[in-house]
Amino acid sequence: MTSAISAAHQRYDEQVQRLLAELKPVASAALHQAPAEGAWSALQTVQHLILVEEASLAYIRKKLSFNPELPEPTWVTYPKMLLLQVTLWSPIKFKAPKSAGNEQIIAAVNLEDLQARWLKIRGEWTDFLTQMPPELQDKAVYRHPRVGLISWTQMLNFLAWHLLRHRKQIQGAIQAAHR
Repeated sequence: MTSAISAAHQRYDEQVQRLLAELKPVASAALHQAPAEGAWSALQTVQHLILVEEASLAYIRKKLSFNPELPEPTWVTYPKMLLLQVTLWSPIKFKAPKSAGNEQIIAAVNLEDLQARWLKIRGEWTDFLTQMPPELQDKAVYRHPRVGLISWTQMLNFLAWHLLRHRKQIQGAIQAAHR
């Protein structure tokens, strides 16, 4: 794995670990309480983050199983990624994809089970990226729904920005539960 991919992967792992450490001392009732009707609780939001990672890895594995001709990232993706980053930092709401949306979110789940599931998928990502053939490392393999084909590093950056966006949502749900 290239140093850029490794660094992006490590930064994201650290974000996940920090979030899990922050959630550990929070009362279970606060983690389960939705801040408003139709809104996700902190644990439901964590499930969404996990589902996005699981779906992303499944997509890439399936795509690579066909041995496709993969392009290199183009310069066009860079301004699109910047726009995506700004959008994810904004309060604009987006509808979650079906693979990580309301139909997949379970209300009755505990932090320990989610942590184990998240660490499992993080381990699968580490194994996958470590074993990735060098000829794939500079290719655009991940198709983001709004940006299009992006590189490995861009995909890991997206996951990190996505986590930061939802971290605010998680913190808001916990604060609302304490009111």
